[in-house]
Amino acid sequence: MNFEFSEEQKAIKKMAKKFSDEEILPFAKKNDEEKHFPREIINKMADIGLLGSTIPKDYGGEGLDYLSYALIVEEIGRADSSVRTTVSVQISLVANAILKYGSDEQKKKYLPALASGKIIGCFALTEPDTGSDASNQKTTATFKDGKWILNGNKMWISNGGIADIALVFARTDKKDKKRGISAFLVETNNKGFSSYNIEGKLGLRASNTAALTFEDMKIPEESLLGKEGQGYKIAMETLNNGRFSVAAGCVGIINGCIDASTKYAKERIAFDKPIGSFQLIQEMIAQMVVERDASRLLVYRVADLKNRKVECILETSIAKYYASESAVRAANSAIQIHGGYGYCSDFPVERYLRDARVATIYEGTSEIQKLIIGEKILGLRALV
Repeated sequence: MNFEFSEEQKAIKKMAKKFSDEEILPFAKKNDEEKHFPREIINKMADIGLLGSTIPKDYGGEGLDYLSYALIVEEIGRADSSVRTTVSVQISLVANAILKYGSDEQKKKYLPALASGKIIGCFALTEPDTGSDASNQKTTATFKDGKWILNGNKMWISNGGIADIALVFARTDKKDKKRGISAFLVETNNKGFSSYNIEGKLGLRASNTAALTFEDMKIPEESLLGKEGQGYKIAMETLNNGRFSVAAGCVGIINGCIDASTKYAKERIAFDKPIGSFQLIQEMIAQMVVERDASRLLVYRVADLKNRKVECILETSIAKYYASESAVRAANSAIQIHGGYGYCSDFPVERYLRDARVATIYEGTSEIQKLIIGEKILGLRALV
C-alpha cells in the first residue's frame, strides 16, 4: 500500500485547510450561537470548486478522486461540522445519486447547478415514524394524467428548509415493502411543497434541518430518478456515500479536539507547571491521536476502494461507526482537559461534542452500523 499523497492531493489538502482556517473557523462560534446558515461561506466554497469535488468536469465539477474528497471533508469538519453537513448532503447524497442513476437530461440540468452552488440539494428519506427502518415509507407517489402526485411528510432533513431540489423517496407500490419505493428529483418551488425549520437542536446549529410536507404535489414524469421501484436500492447506496463523508468529517472533529487540547495543555498552569506535563493529560491526548489515526486510515481505505470501484459496504460501516464514536470520545476528553472552561463556549470543545453526537445517529445509527458489520461477517442478509 502507498500512503503517500500525490502532489495534487497535497495541494488540495493545503487549499482546503487554508480555506477552512480563514473562511469557516473564524465564524463557526458566531454562526452556531446565532443559528445562522452561512450561505455566504457555501458560495465561496462553490467559487473555488469545493462543491463540485467529485462531480466530473463534463458536468461542471472538479472530477477529483475520493481520497481528495476525504481530505477536503476532514478539513471542513475540523472547522465546522455544520458546514461539513451541507457539503456532504450536496455532494455525497444528492450529486452522487444523480451521477449514478440520473438520465442525461437530469445530469445536465442539476449537476452543474449543484457544483456551482446555484442550487442546494437535500436528501428526503427519513419520516416522522420511519428512521432506521427506511423501507417503511409512508410518503406516496401516484402516477395520474402524466404526472406524479406526492403526498407525505419527511423529518430531520438536512438542508431541507433551504433546498432548491429534494431527492425524495416515496412508495409507488403498496404491495412490495422494498421494491415498492421509488426516488424522485423534486424542485421545491412547485405548488404543494412546504417546510418548517427544526429548532432547539443540541448541535449543528448553523446547519439547516427541516420537516417537509408534500400535499398533492404534482411533479413531471421525468422527475423519477432511476427506474420505478429502484428507490430503496438508491437510498441504501447513497447512504453508503454519506457515511463515508460523515466518517471523514469526524476525523476532522477529532483533529480539532487534539489541536485545542494540545494548545490549552501547554498554556494552562496548575501546581506551578503546564498541565500537559501531567501523565493523565498526556494519556487523554495520546488516546485522541491514536483514535484519529485509526479513524483516518479506515476512511482512507474506503476512499481507495471507492476509487477502484470495489464494493465497500462493510468497510464504510466500520469507518462510520468507529470514527463517529471516536469523535464523541475525543470531544469528551477535550472538555475534561479544559476543565470548567471546556463547559462553556469560550473554547470550541463544547461545540465539538454537541456536533459530534449526531454523527452516531444520522445516516445510520451506530447500532445499525454494527448490525451491518455483523450480518456481513456472518454472511447473513444485510440491511443494505
